[in-house]
Amino acid sequence: MGLFDIFRKKEKPADSTSSSTSASGSTLSSESLANSTQSKSESSSLKPQPDGSLTLKRPLTEKTGLVNESEADVWQQALQKSEVEPEQDQHSESQSRSQSESSSRRQSETVLSESASTSSSQSESESQNQADASQEEDSDQAAYDQGLEKSRSGFADRLNRFLANFRTVDEEFFENLEDTLISSDVGFDLALRISNELREEVRLKNAKKPSDIRQVIIEKMVDLYEADGVDEDISMHWAPEGQPTVFLFVGVNGVGKTTTIGKMAERYRKEGKKVLLAAADTFRAGATQQLQEWGSRTQVPVVAGPEKADPASVVYEAVEKAKNENYDLLMVDTAGRLQNNVNLMQELAKMKRVIQRVLPEAPQEVLLVLDATTGQNALQQAKLFKDSTDVTGIVLTKMDGTAKGGIIFAIRSAMHLPVKWIGLGEKASDLRVFKPEEFVYGLFKDLVD
Repeated sequence: MGLFDIFRKKEKPADSTSSSTSASGSTLSSESLANSTQSKSESSSLKPQPDGSLTLKRPLTEKTGLVNESEADVWQQALQKSEVEPEQDQHSESQSRSQSESSSRRQSETVLSESASTSSSQSESESQNQADASQEEDSDQAAYDQGLEKSRSGFADRLNRFLANFRTVDEEFFENLEDTLISSDVGFDLALRISNELREEVRLKNAKKPSDIRQVIIEKMVDLYEADGVDEDISMHWAPEGQPTVFLFVGVNGVGKTTTIGKMAERYRKEGKKVLLAAADTFRAGATQQLQEWGSRTQVPVVAGPEKADPASVVYEAVEKAKNENYDLLMVDTAGRLQNNVNLMQELAKMKRVIQRVLPEAPQEVLLVLDATTGQNALQQAKLFKDSTDVTGIVLTKMDGTAKGGIIFAIRSAMHLPVKWIGLGEKASDLRVFKPEEFVYGLFKDLVD
């Protein structure tokens, strides 16, 4: 399913009725077994009527008068005793059989009850998991809708103003479209690419009305965005179990590195991970105190050194602590550095060597933090940082503060670097794992019919 299909798939799955069916089936089985057992019990508890086979036959001599009265009394007493004892034995046997069948019935009912309870618990657990997944999806969609409101309205305004002047599809039309896309931070190269591919698309679809043109433009943008992201890995990578994972954060000053680390620390701590922070930004005044404040707020310890200390020494101490005290995750805050500052870029390479001396497979992630409001400057930073260090992914902050929104398209088209996190607001919960389908829907939903 293509990304554009998400505009047609926003519907809830049908409710499952397996739980009620299972419970009903268990009830019927229990009642059926109980009735059957009761019938057997009643049948087995009927006493057979006494007949001649159970009585002691009188001897022929008594019947023919060949015994005296004393002997006859002895025979009579023996006869009465023989009639009473079989009845008592038969009654005792019937009681024992009834008790046994009653015990079996109770055991069967207990097993059925436990089976029905287990089935019901499993169904409830599955239903709860489905409800949690649905709630999380709804929460993500609401966060993207709210966080992208300014970008959505800004992009829609630009596109609608462009289409308001639409008269015919000619060369001027495509030039104006390129200007509109560039002003939305899509970037020059991608704007030309979209314009060139739309020339044939508009003719093929015989688009003449402004609404048709708008639909074709958005479909082409989404298709190109999806094509550029083929085989893109947006997942976070972790060390093998038993070893600490290391995330290294890089970027220029003012993009929100320290704030991003604090928000991410809170998220992972709530997920049950043991998190440690390293304040390796020893150049900027107040940087260590800012990270310590986030550590106090999120209840996460922070390794820090004295002001102007060697950042590599702070990182080494943090890595040793993470390894020896069995931390799950170490996040390293580095100094804001200009991508063309050779000394600071060398310092970054030194920190990576120090980390790998203790943990050869680390860092698992080198996350470049970019400010979405800086537009094409952010794209330029991404290009230069990628050339100088092994960036594995991008955290795009302040997305709620820009009215353009095209920067994500430009980054994917020009850099082929995955955006892994996106900042959609001020709260810690507004830092979200990036989901392309939610982003596309949140940005274009008011423009698609």
